[in-house]
Amino acid sequence: MRIISGILKARRINPPKNLPVRPTTDMAKEALFNVLHNQYGLESMVALDLFSGTGSIAFEFYSRECEQVTAVDQNNKCIRFIRSTKENLKMDSLEVVQANCFSFLKSAWKKYDIIFADPPYDMPDFEKIVELVFERNLLNPEGVLIVEHSKDTNLSHFPAYVSTRNYGSVHFSFFEV
Repeated sequence: MRIISGILKARRINPPKNLPVRPTTDMAKEALFNVLHNQYGLESMVALDLFSGTGSIAFEFYSRECEQVTAVDQNNKCIRFIRSTKENLKMDSLEVVQANCFSFLKSAWKKYDIIFADPPYDMPDFEKIVELVFERNLLNPEGVLIVEHSKDTNLSHFPAYVSTRNYGSVHFSFFEV
């Protein structure tokens, strides 16, 4: 796994093999961040990475100079790896939170410019992420929510839905305020 672009470009990150994750492929991650860079810009934004896993997306947000990045995951091994990488790469503005992502959203008080969620593809009720983000008004004006999912999932029925982009077996659905 590598950081694709930005101030930490080409840094290799080697998560332990025993993490219970399905990391976003480098190809899909590169395509996603090209879209984000071209449509939204990333510098000075506040980003939230839910179901952070290896931290790959959070590290990419940081590398592309988001003002503040929060990585949330429930798994202790994932959190330890993200914190260790944060320290090794001196990512001062990366906040690491160990929490259930749904509980985090229900109690969140802060607003974000970008929220990225990569729940397990087979997680029941993961559509609640979209509902919670908009019910709790967690996006800043012109903010974007991106949910990674399999081709078998259709999220276009949500009012804030904008589009879905697919890169191989990875699909990203975009929602805007």
